Amino acid sequence: MANSPLEDTDDQLDFSFVLASSVHDMKNSLGMLLQTLESMLAETPPENDSQRRTFAVLGYEASRINSELVQLLSLYRMQHESLRVQLDEHFVIDTLEDQIDRNDVLFQARGIIAEVVCDPDLKWYYDNELIGGVINNVLVNGARYSKERLQVRVSEDQGTLCIAIADDGAGYPQSMLDAPFEPNAGVSFSRGSTNLGLLFAHRVVELHQVKGHRGSLHLENDGPLGGGVLTLRLP
Repeated sequence: MANSPLEDTDDQLDFSFVLASSVHDMKNSLGMLLQTLESMLAETPPENDSQRRTFAVLGYEASRINSELVQLLSLYRMQHESLRVQLDEHFVIDTLEDQIDRNDVLFQARGIIAEVVCDPDLKWYYDNELIGGVINNVLVNGARYSKERLQVRVSEDQGTLCIAIADDGAGYPQSMLDAPFEPNAGVSFSRGSTNLGLLFAHRVVELHQVKGHRGSLHLENDGPLGGGVLTLRLP
């Protein structure tokens, strides 16, 4: 018996494409939710610390989910070779401070002091949107697991830009240190961690290539603040 047209369509259905389309719609809806929340806060500011913390948590969770959806879409585009790095020269301090300012409410609500150590005249070639997204994700996670301090330190090492983001938390779990960029490494349903952010960051920095040299990502513990350190290296 011949298959019906509906069955033929089902057989040819690309589930990853359907999922990517759904993620795109969810991302747009969350974007509208964030804009509405920001407008509401502007029109009706919190009246006390309790309300301020509540609004901060709402904004943090919505931003975190939105960032993960963006990462999912970016990984999908990377897999299908439709994502290209847009290299341009940027002041590194501007990229870092943009992400610090983006999370100012979150840092204040959680009592986190974020410090940036960077030469204000240092410029580098990279994709500002992608690298900014990576740094934002690290900062958001750092605010979640830090006690009270985050530090972003920038340096040059033999023609490589090094951006080290350190916290004063408990450090990275051993499973993440052993296999940080495996899709299933470090998955924890109790902590709500899927390791997606690290996988996204790893793919983004590797897309930055100069004369055969690729960007890289490195995790370690016992950093300058006593917790974990994530270091991005860009050629």
